[in-house]
Amino acid sequence: MIQSKSIQRSLQIAQRASRASRAQRRCYRSSNSSRVAVASRSIQSKRATGFLFSITIGGVCLCALGYPTNLNAESVPSPAEVKFEKPRKQATSKEDNRDLISSQHLQVKKSWENPGVYAWGSNAGRVVAPDSQEAFIKTPRRMSYFDGKIIRDIKLDKGFGAAISENGDMLQWGTTYSPTSTGPAITLRGKDLIKITISRDRIIALGSNGTVYSIPAIQADQISGPKPLENTWLPLWKSRSPISYRELQLGNMSWGEKVSHVKSGLEHCLILTSKGRVFSAASGTEDFPTKGQLGIPGLTWTTRPSGHYDQPHEISTLKGFEIERIATGDYHSLALDNQGRVFTFGDNSAGQLGFDPDSESSCIDAPSLLPIDKLYKGTNLRPRVTNVAAGGSNSFFTVDATRIAGQGESDPQGLGRITVDTWSCGQGILGGLGNGRWTHVQGTPTKIKALSGLFEYDEIKNVVIPIRLANLSVGATHAAATMSNVVHLGANNRSSKNDTNWGADVLWWGGNEYYQLGTGKRNNISNPVYIPPMDIQADREKGRREEHRFQITPRQKIKFGGKNVSVEQRIECGRGVTAVYSGT
Repeated sequence: MIQSKSIQRSLQIAQRASRASRAQRRCYRSSNSSRVAVASRSIQSKRATGFLFSITIGGVCLCALGYPTNLNAESVPSPAEVKFEKPRKQATSKEDNRDLISSQHLQVKKSWENPGVYAWGSNAGRVVAPDSQEAFIKTPRRMSYFDGKIIRDIKLDKGFGAAISENGDMLQWGTTYSPTSTGPAITLRGKDLIKITISRDRIIALGSNGTVYSIPAIQADQISGPKPLENTWLPLWKSRSPISYRELQLGNMSWGEKVSHVKSGLEHCLILTSKGRVFSAASGTEDFPTKGQLGIPGLTWTTRPSGHYDQPHEISTLKGFEIERIATGDYHSLALDNQGRVFTFGDNSAGQLGFDPDSESSCIDAPSLLPIDKLYKGTNLRPRVTNVAAGGSNSFFTVDATRIAGQGESDPQGLGRITVDTWSCGQGILGGLGNGRWTHVQGTPTKIKALSGLFEYDEIKNVVIPIRLANLSVGATHAAATMSNVVHLGANNRSSKNDTNWGADVLWWGGNEYYQLGTGKRNNISNPVYIPPMDIQADREKGRREEHRFQITPRQKIKFGGKNVSVEQRIECGRGVTAVYSGT
């Protein structure tokens, strides 16, 4: 009886609590919506945590406030499985040990044992992967045609590619060259070509004897165009060339002078001679240069002299300056003399000439001296430009800045020390300036900090030296810088098993619409970055899972194909495409 009364009293308490709960909920519903949300979240939180208001009597659980009636105890987790690291692969020789401990050593070794061409980027014209229907090649892939081959030069566009074989013949491929193209085919033979450069629709090639050839990029034009007479092995006997091409003849050549370098934009080309003279010519078939990139004021289609439209003209403004290097963008030109002075001319709509654009006239048709000294005003550094590069709407300059005594300095620190800087100007909206900014127009050159003020310790010379740029390849919207850091290629059977080879660092930046940076991703990059090795599978075969960076192999004499050859890896940034190749 007492127990029955106790149960009844407990039930009454529970009923009062339930009525209080309902009254409380009605109160919350009558208040503003935010309080309702808070109450709802509170109840859900209590439910989630398993909070239970209950009264237990005689083994019976009485629940109130609408809380869940079922509670499940969490299962006891099983002990974690202990995994022991697998023993690493044991080296069987010195060379095997070097491959195991160094990705860089393995990269150098592979480049010597199996030379060839890696390419990636846009494959719309079947250029980087002729045997694939993929629109993009996202990471470096070997071109099977060039496996085990060393070439002299290569240039790539989204629609066509051109290369020079080891014996100096020209190869062409891509759907722009021929809609039925399935890979490289020899087009121009027997000219001993050493360099090529491409415009929108022509290829400018340089022979070892200094002859400059202009060849149509399209096979149909090669077949239908005028074919010149060529000398044969029979004396006084000539035959027609199998394809159409023109020789670009330079006038007033002095004794011993010959062409040493050629560079081309979309419509024009620059030709540099061994005497430091510069000529310019039209390099396209459809359009005559109109943006001042020829460097000859007043020269237009209507004012051109008699003769063929692509005849070379000497840039008279540069007479008296011994030009050492030339560079071309799409519609602008650069020339560097032996005193470190830079002259720019052509289109300046994005500031690519190193001057702020003029809204009334975006072109400068005469070579203009770039005031590099202003970039170092007040720094006690004397600049000297050592190299120039260009591509698309961008220009780049590398500068040796020497520490000099300032006014009033009696004992200056670091006198004579050289700091190496890299500067850029032009269009940076896709990250092409490499300075970490996304700038539409950059007239005044801006410093690329990732490539400037770098030093390293030379263990052989026991001295700190600046790190320069060995090469700068610039495409339409992206670029790659090969560093001139200390390299080592002397590991051999007589040296230690831990003596490894390593190459030069390479950094990439700019537009990445077609995956041309080789990162495997499509985002543009405004700061120089490293990319993985060309042959990642080789690293995986050695048991390496951590990320390594690509290093390029500098020039070295190796035994290949039964003969000694001097070979190096080079980078070619084209228009939406990129290649790394083994070149002589």
